[in-house]
Amino acid sequence: MLTELCAECRNYFLLHHENDIHCDEFTIENGKLDVDFLRNGQYFRIVGSALNDGVHRYGDCVLADETFDGSVWAMHVPQAFVNLSDEIDAWMETNAAVLNSPYSSESFAGYSYSRATNGDGGSITWLEQFGSRLNAYRRISVL
Repeated sequence: MLTELCAECRNYFLLHHENDIHCDEFTIENGKLDVDFLRNGQYFRIVGSALNDGVHRYGDCVLADETFDGSVWAMHVPQAFVNLSDEIDAWMETNAAVLNSPYSSESFAGYSYSRATNGDGGSITWLEQFGSRLNAYRRISVL
């Protein structure tokens, strides 16, 4: 979800562009990217990989082995943003059946429900549910 949220907000939480984006040939071996500019638990973005593009957490992820010419971005993600991502994941899991249902309401055997809908009559998406809370993290432009 962090990859999608960062893209939606156009924010990859770089403090200093020249220090945080590392362009080179990188090798991922045995599921690990071995670099000296990331710390355990730090989030990073891979760009230019055939198999691993996206946001990952250093030391906590298993990547597909490959060698690629691209970049690795050292991210400085606030904990509040990570918490919001976890909250969105939980909301999506809790509401998966309703979100995937073709029905906006059902009634049977004395039970009925109506799901919340957006202005178009469709299911409310995670972005509609959490969009206002993401606004604090939105950037006008992205690298």
